[in-house]
Amino acid sequence: MEDAIAIIRLTAFLRYLELEKNSSLLTIQNYETDIRLFITFLQKRVGAVFWENVTVLDIRAYLALMNNEKYARRTIARRISSLRSFYKFLVRENYVKSNPFLKIKTPKLDKKLPVFLEEVEINELLELPSKDELGLRDQALLELLYATGCRVSELVGLTLEHIDLGNQYVLLLGKGNKERIVPIGAAAVKAVDVYLIKSRPVIMRRFAIKEHDRLFINHRGTQLSARSVRRVLGKYIAELALQKH
Repeated sequence: MEDAIAIIRLTAFLRYLELEKNSSLLTIQNYETDIRLFITFLQKRVGAVFWENVTVLDIRAYLALMNNEKYARRTIARRISSLRSFYKFLVRENYVKSNPFLKIKTPKLDKKLPVFLEEVEINELLELPSKDELGLRDQALLELLYATGCRVSELVGLTLEHIDLGNQYVLLLGKGNKERIVPIGAAAVKAVDVYLIKSRPVIMRRFAIKEHDRLFINHRGTQLSARSVRRVLGKYIAELALQKH
């Protein structure tokens, strides 16, 4: 019964993330995975899960387990952060009296200098796509990424209504469904315009795909995935033979 109640509390937290925090599906899934892993640990350690009975010793034992199993510091830090947020919710809802994770320090992460491309390298990269349908799509994709600095997830989420070529701006939908308007320059406007005239409709007709509103499509006319965008970027970076990731 106690484990069932623990799962009910977890379900309430996930619903809170969805409805009140407006978190993305991926974020919610990550929280659920992290918390369920801790539940499994507690079941093995103490036999049953009572959120109000979790102590600092339990958490330190969990940290020791993850360290012994050679988990990356970033992974450990994320799991502890997820559990700290979960307990913050439990305290707010009066399911528990205190948050034991506040007494635990998150593992320090190694600081890495950002890797970036020089302006000349960017210009060379933007010149690589061919002039066929997929090349025109890639050109528009690269130009829009460069012009807006948006996340890949924001790029693949763009619809035809999100971009206004006449007024030269794009409406981006970020984390938590927060909207922001970003201006784009002439190069990006031209690349997207050519793509919309000479590439997207040709691909859609070729595969008789029912019209949809996603801006960027794959070679079969369906929505382009984030993984595909990263594959496109990797392809052109490899062609440029850069010694950077």
